Amino acid sequence: MAETIRLGVAVLGNAASVALYAAPMVTFRRVIRKKSTEEFSCFPYIIGLLNCLLFTWYGLPIVSYKWENFPLVTVNGVGILLELSYVLIYFWYASAKGKVKVAMTAIPVLLVFSIIAAVSAFAFHDNHHRKLLVGSIGLGVSVAMYGSPLIVMKKVIQTKSVEFMPLPLSMCSFLATVLWLIYGLLIRDIFVAGPSAVGTPLGILQLVLYCKYRKGSVVEEPSKGDLEKGNLEKVDMEIGKVEMNVTNHMNGNS
Repeated sequence: MAETIRLGVAVLGNAASVALYAAPMVTFRRVIRKKSTEEFSCFPYIIGLLNCLLFTWYGLPIVSYKWENFPLVTVNGVGILLELSYVLIYFWYASAKGKVKVAMTAIPVLLVFSIIAAVSAFAFHDNHHRKLLVGSIGLGVSVAMYGSPLIVMKKVIQTKSVEFMPLPLSMCSFLATVLWLIYGLLIRDIFVAGPSAVGTPLGILQLVLYCKYRKGSVVEEPSKGDLEKGNLEKVDMEIGKVEMNVTNHMNGNS
C-alpha cells in the first residue's frame, strides 16, 4: 500500500514538473519568430540544466541504492532534454556577444557537474556518501533557484496585477512542490523534500497574491497616437520583460 502511494505521488509530481519544464516553449517560440533573444537571459536555463543533471545523477543507481529514486531520473531526464534545447536555441539566435556569454556560463557549469559526477563515482565507494555529496550540492542549487519567484511576486505587488504571474503556472508550481515534498517525506529523503519545503510556502504565497490582485491591470493598451509616434517597439520590449520574468519564475521551480 505504501509503495502504491509513493508511486502515485511520484507520477503526479512528474506530470506537474514536466508541465513546468515545458512552459518556456512560449518564450522560445517568440525567440524563433523574432530571430533574436532580445533582453532574455540564458542564465535561468543553464542553472535549470545543472539542477536537472544533478538530480538525474542523484537518482541513478550509481549514487542511489539501485532504482530507489527512479522517478527523479524520469522527470529530470525530460528536464535535461528541454533545458538543453532552450540553451541551444538561445545560443543559435544570440548575438556574437551573447554567444560568448552563453559559452562562458555553460562550459563552467558543465565542467562543475562533470567534476561532481567523477568525484562521487570514484572518490566514494558507498551510496551513503555519494548521496550526501550530490544531494547536498543539488539541494543548494535548487534552493538558490527558488529566489527567482520572489522577483515575480515583487513585480505583482508593485503593479497590483497578476499579468506577470499566470494562474496555470502558479498552480503547476504549487502542485509540483507539494507533491515532491510529500514524496520526499514518504521516502525519508531530505535532499528530495528539502527544495520543495522552500518552494511550497512560496507557491502558497503566489496563489494568495493571485487571489488578491487577480482583477488588477498593469499593461495598458497603447493608443493609436502612441503607436504613430513610434512607441510600438517600446511596448514590444515591455512584453519581452514580462516573458523574461515569467521564464525566470518557471526555472526557479524546476
